Amino acid sequence: MGILGSMLHWYMKKRVYQIELFMQHPIETQNQVLTNLLYQAKDTSYGIQHGFSSAVTYERFKEQVPLVTYEDFQPEIEKARKGEKDVIWPGKIKWFAKSSGTTNAKSKFIPITEQSLEDCHYKAGKDMFSLYANNHPDSAIFDCKNLRLGGSSELYKGYDTVYGDLSAILIDNLPFWTDFVNTPNRKVSLMTEWETKLQTIIDHVTLEDVGSLTGVPSWMMVLLQRILQHTRHEYLDDLWPNLEVFFHGGISFTPYAEQYKTIFKENINYYEIYNASEGFFGVQDQSDSKDLLLLLDYGIFYEFIPMDEFFNENPTVLSLEQVELHRNYALVISTNGGLWRYIIGDTVKFTSKFPYRVVVTGRTKHYINAFGEELMIENAENGLKFACESTDAILHEYTAAPIYMEGKGNGAHQWLIEFKKQPISLEIFMQKLDEKLKELNSDYEAKRYNDMTLRMPEIVVAKENLFFEWMKKRNKLGGQNKIPRLANDREYIDDLLELQ
Repeated sequence: MGILGSMLHWYMKKRVYQIELFMQHPIETQNQVLTNLLYQAKDTSYGIQHGFSSAVTYERFKEQVPLVTYEDFQPEIEKARKGEKDVIWPGKIKWFAKSSGTTNAKSKFIPITEQSLEDCHYKAGKDMFSLYANNHPDSAIFDCKNLRLGGSSELYKGYDTVYGDLSAILIDNLPFWTDFVNTPNRKVSLMTEWETKLQTIIDHVTLEDVGSLTGVPSWMMVLLQRILQHTRHEYLDDLWPNLEVFFHGGISFTPYAEQYKTIFKENINYYEIYNASEGFFGVQDQSDSKDLLLLLDYGIFYEFIPMDEFFNENPTVLSLEQVELHRNYALVISTNGGLWRYIIGDTVKFTSKFPYRVVVTGRTKHYINAFGEELMIENAENGLKFACESTDAILHEYTAAPIYMEGKGNGAHQWLIEFKKQPISLEIFMQKLDEKLKELNSDYEAKRYNDMTLRMPEIVVAKENLFFEWMKKRNKLGGQNKIPRLANDREYIDDLLELQ
């Protein structure tokens, strides 16, 4: 192991000890986080308006500070974007992560403070490597380069604030020495035009000894396939023999798992992370389980709304101490980025309480409930995985939407699927998908009973690169842009079918 690798291993071991402390004292850690957040923001205009100084208990905090969505909170964010100080966090907020989300073309601008940058996002990056090194003490990743795939960065016109993809903001503010451990360099990573950027990345990274990958599975796959074409290698192992791990996040890895197996001769490690523009929430801390350790000392205070009450006028809101295992919750966060009781839109389920570990089950807006079936992304991806395994298929991309009832006819779900490898039989694939969804979701099973409400799902095989063409048409290539998986209307699927 080289000198740099030895130093990094030593640092990572120190951080693992700190992680173990919050794992052992989760409730005390979260209570301290809330106290610190309220104290720091008590003199902001939002803090004064909602009595942060007197919110001395969690119950008082709940009473005095409202739950908000992005639309509710946008006026406060706009004040900060225009350069106003002390609005939602002390001082002036310089950076805003631009995100269109996956259900709305309208851009969101998520505030990124110096505290959230250092004490959340950068801290998480270190912890990601710390936990991996702790699980793999013989790892040599610190003697190799990390291939990162980020977005583009632009100056917001008219205000002295910077906006761009979160990944670009992170890269732009990293110290200079990180270019020695990452590839491509900062200049290439921040290029704006996706196609030009992709080729430039290829020119740089194929000359490096890459030991780890970090990025979104869909766009990383596009890059890796281009690299194989460019180098004329069949497998990435031939180009990078020391590559051992892919840290992935942003979207579920499940639809891409089989594709990644086809580009490696030998298996590599896959470690999932749970990050968003709003914060870094979880990281896989065990090599033999994909469950995510909830990160509790990052300047984020967590609350949870049971999904069966989410659409009620006054839903129950729970602290970490009150959650139950294996129940779907909508995630609510208050952060050192200046977000307060903010409903992020993600749904999670706890698999463990000591320590607290979660799996991400979907989005509060990403489901199909046109007929009362409440089909969540977690159901969809487990069903598709089963159907692929049963029919020797490899899935590339997909989306699904309802087919509405017409006249006396009943409804259905339409699945638009781009296969990397087509199933031996589409009819069997459809049957297996339907069978698994019934097993996983009792509401879906009830609506499918005797085809009374829902008839058998329909599958349309997408032409090659359909989803890529669609994203390109919408100017959403690369970065953190995501394919919408499930929708309660036909806006996305009909647009895709026009390209088909």
